[in-house]
Amino acid sequence: MMIVDTQKNYNEGESMEKRVLIIGAGLAGSEAAWQLAKRGVDVTLVEMRGIKTTPAHKTDLFSELVCSNSLGSDRLENASGLLKDEMRMLDSIILKAADSNRIPAGDALAVDRTNFSRQITDILSNNNNISITNKEMRQIPEDENVIIATGPLTSDSLVDNIIELTGEKCLYFFDAAAPVITRDSIDFEKAFWGSRYNRGDDYINCPMNEKEYEKFWTELVNAETAKLRDFEKPSVFEGCMPVEVMAKRGDKTLLFGPLKPVGFEYRFKDDKPPHAIVQLRRDNIEGTLFNMVGFQTNLKWGEQKRVFRLIPGLENAEFVRYGVMHRNTFIDSPRLLKPTMQMKTDDNIFFAGQLTGVEGYVESAASGLVAGINMYRFIHHKAPIIFPKETGIGALCGYITDPHLLDFQPMNINFGILPSPNKKIRDKKNRRIQVSRNSLFVLSEFINQLD
Repeated sequence: MMIVDTQKNYNEGESMEKRVLIIGAGLAGSEAAWQLAKRGVDVTLVEMRGIKTTPAHKTDLFSELVCSNSLGSDRLENASGLLKDEMRMLDSIILKAADSNRIPAGDALAVDRTNFSRQITDILSNNNNISITNKEMRQIPEDENVIIATGPLTSDSLVDNIIELTGEKCLYFFDAAAPVITRDSIDFEKAFWGSRYNRGDDYINCPMNEKEYEKFWTELVNAETAKLRDFEKPSVFEGCMPVEVMAKRGDKTLLFGPLKPVGFEYRFKDDKPPHAIVQLRRDNIEGTLFNMVGFQTNLKWGEQKRVFRLIPGLENAEFVRYGVMHRNTFIDSPRLLKPTMQMKTDDNIFFAGQLTGVEGYVESAASGLVAGINMYRFIHHKAPIIFPKETGIGALCGYITDPHLLDFQPMNINFGILPSPNKKIRDKKNRRIQVSRNSLFVLSEFINQLD
């Protein structure tokens, strides 16, 4: 078992109070609360939504999904699929709720976002070890056991306190959400059902010929965007790039991204393959709402309606939610955190979620899982654990806390941060499956060794 020494001497002196304060009830905070409460730890979970909202959230439910309703691929040849299976092995509340509220989306684990969040809220609210408090935390109590999981939209006052605590300036980038439209407003004389590579019929696909695409691209790159506040300087994260920013990189960029016209055997009326394909994925279990895959945007709402209605099949699209763009805040984790998610200077203070620089729903929850388990070990005088680098969880935590990283940027789970298999495998899919199977085996052995 891999362990890490800490600055505290667990065998000497009086123990700290075995109660944990978690700030933020998003994916990371909810997961951390669950991991602690199920181990018998008393948790105070503080969430400001309910008395103060953010530019992106719409409800006061825990673990609200503010962008897409998809948690990514669920297949082992995808690193996101590996991370999900690892979290299932560790009894993740986020994966439990996602699996319970799954809706068809091909290989992706997409959920009915309202039912997903409501289930997590109900479980945590009815747990006898968890006390819920609705208020805005402006200060981090340094003499308590704290997990800070306030997410990418941390309030300004708490950001100021984090800067004061860490002695570092917080970094930030911009994140964007895609529009959601009604199924009834889509013209199925032009759109069709299907998934790429014959993996189900879960997506609505809107094909475009070359002339249609060129008109759409021209209007998109010239459309008016919403203005950002003066103190916010845009630095867009590559994994959640606004569609208009991507389009401005070249007239063919979208054709190799979200509008790639590959993976379909469908023959069109003019017997010609499409020049581009726009996909829509269901956003609720009833299948009445669909979000535009890859269409995160900062266009003004009127411009979104005008430009996106140029897509064949969406001429009369009814938008129930327009795309939005907002600031995401994250700390300089390689300089501030250990792979256990503890601060290097204060062992009783943990960080989790997108605030640490992990990017993605599942990744955020995974960091909360690590923080929760290690906080439990910390308050019980056990040395915190470092997950093996061969696992997705270990690779992700290792990456964001790697002190050798000089230009730290947010990171999704990916095979590039996992060790390659010892045996060379030419086929990429088989190679990745082998890496995933090895990771799950290593994690299983690791779990069995834990005390």
